Amino acid sequence: MMKIGSHISSARGYEAMGKQALKLGASTFAFFTRNPRGGSAKAVDEADVKKFLELWKAEGYGKIVAHAPYTLNACSDKPEVRRFAREAFAEDLKRMEYTPGNYYNFHPGSHVGQGAEEGVRLIANLLNENLYEEMTTTVLLETMAGKGSEIGRSFEELRAILDRVRLSDKMGVCLDTCHVWDAGYDIAGDLDGVLQEFDRIVGLDRLKAVHINDSLNGLESRKDRHARIGEGCIGLEAFVRLINHPALRELPFILETPNDDAGWTREIAMLREAYRE
Repeated sequence: MMKIGSHISSARGYEAMGKQALKLGASTFAFFTRNPRGGSAKAVDEADVKKFLELWKAEGYGKIVAHAPYTLNACSDKPEVRRFAREAFAEDLKRMEYTPGNYYNFHPGSHVGQGAEEGVRLIANLLNENLYEEMTTTVLLETMAGKGSEIGRSFEELRAILDRVRLSDKMGVCLDTCHVWDAGYDIAGDLDGVLQEFDRIVGLDRLKAVHINDSLNGLESRKDRHARIGEGCIGLEAFVRLINHPALRELPFILETPNDDAGWTREIAMLREAYRE
């Protein structure tokens, strides 16, 4: 069964997220652990989590993908920003254990002029401070478009972070299609070649989830402007190949397209129809 869904608001709790996902025709979903622009997280209601886990088990669905706030920048040049990143990251990993065995995705961050090497070091430090043996969550580094001083614009930068993480078995990667396209990886014209390069540098066993988005901009634009599936520069045919690729087809696909619920319902149905069971 294809695992596909969209971002869903966490404001009403876990059970409501699960029910909303089902309404969209989804079999997975993503949610922000707190306001995507930062701030404190809503307290976890254990009874609510239990209802969600029962619902999700009854439907036979698998892993969901939590997303850290965009303001979490582990390699900022500002100590107070790095402090928020450490505190939010630690708190989020504790909260993730209410829904064990799932994924926690985050943007590696921007080095803000300190240089990529220092950015990689600071990100790895954050991970080494917070990952622990007993955790069941897998933390995912997201591939980035390369705007500004973003870390994660290349597979080599992701590898550099992973090489510094002591508990590397707790780590994986989320591939964002808009981001890798904007970073210069031609997933429309040479998907096999891109995946072979990823496997050589990072390892396909690290690839745990896909953010599936078209791009408003051309290859290697380094812009990060998402488009609806088939309405951007990557194109529908490329996504049909992508969702059916043997290395990707069993992964959870998360739509981050500029849509409302009706739009995500249409995209989910369209991609399901293109998926070869």
